[in-house]
Amino acid sequence: MAAEKVYRASTTAPVNIAVVKYWGKRDPKLNLPTNSSLSVTLSQADLRTLTTASCSASYSAAEGDSLILNGEPSDVAGARTQACFRELRTRRAALEAADPSLPKLSTMPVHLVSENNFPTAAGLASSAAGFAALVRAIANLYELPASPSELSKIARQGSGSACRSLFGGYVAWRMGSEADGSDSLADQVAEAAHWPDMRALVLVVSAAKKGVSSTSGMQQTVATSGLFQERISKVVPQNMDLMEKAIKERDFPAFAEVTMRDSNSFHATCADTYPPIFYMNDVSKAAIRAVEAINAAAGRTVAAYTFDAGPNAVIYYLEKDTEAVVGTIHNVLGDIDGWKPAAIEGLKSTVSLDEGVTSTLKAGVSRIIMTGVGEGPIKTDEYLVAEDGTPVKR
Repeated sequence: MAAEKVYRASTTAPVNIAVVKYWGKRDPKLNLPTNSSLSVTLSQADLRTLTTASCSASYSAAEGDSLILNGEPSDVAGARTQACFRELRTRRAALEAADPSLPKLSTMPVHLVSENNFPTAAGLASSAAGFAALVRAIANLYELPASPSELSKIARQGSGSACRSLFGGYVAWRMGSEADGSDSLADQVAEAAHWPDMRALVLVVSAAKKGVSSTSGMQQTVATSGLFQERISKVVPQNMDLMEKAIKERDFPAFAEVTMRDSNSFHATCADTYPPIFYMNDVSKAAIRAVEAINAAAGRTVAAYTFDAGPNAVIYYLEKDTEAVVGTIHNVLGDIDGWKPAAIEGLKSTVSLDEGVTSTLKAGVSRIIMTGVGEGPIKTDEYLVAEDGTPVKR
């Protein structure tokens, strides 16, 4: 029967790592931020979420919408997820009202199956990739004509930073000023091809779930940090201007300085929160010292560290400085999983790190991820839901 057809659409979506951080909400319900932010979209060859969205009249209405994440059922009853479903259904229903010949997909339960190829909730922006993939997959399923910026307003309601994962390259999330959030959306500052030799080395310090979630951490900071107002009123607006200029001019020293200063500012407001929040640990601090040593040895800025709400270090560098940056870290952490043989072959860094830095990194880093700037969501024929509606066994 035609009514029992299973409609499917799959997409991949990338992780993004902010170089000007989002921290604080002016409207928690709509996920409206207290400041704008800017990120680098990372390559999906290394970090991605794959999501298949499906719907069918044969799916149980009583059971409703569902999500299987990394092989386990995941709750979709939360207000954020429901906001995304509601917005997407409303748009599909409008298409169906305008064209009665369209199948009534908006009335059918949606079943989602999603997989990450990186640890979830470990400070690697899993929610950003996850909600971007959820929104893009359902938008594809519903054949919505919405632009990535329009869809970013929906993804934002699921996870703030998810709005930036609707684009590749270098992406800004404009905080907006409207109470309804209609102007709080993402736009592309520059395509990946504009500055394609940007690379990122991720030192995975902990794959454990964070002690303080980003959402609750933000609320504490907004309520109690004295540094917070200075950050959102002066520091971030200045950093946004400097960062956009650095990206447009492909000025790595300027990019690096703003990246490191903004990371420091963000974590300072976390430490200034009462009670204080510490996402970084001793291994994170050792990574900072390693970057400082690499830059000092080079006599110029060739590496930039940044830390999201977690201990993992993301080190940005340019392809031409691979030996100085990657070679130095590989000398210390060559036995750790994740190195790409072709990328490290023949590297001969002469930079020696402090013994304390070396021992701390060796004891605390569990994995390396080598990646670079990449593209936004990509439609794919790789399905996690079979034609009969059942999850694909993998």
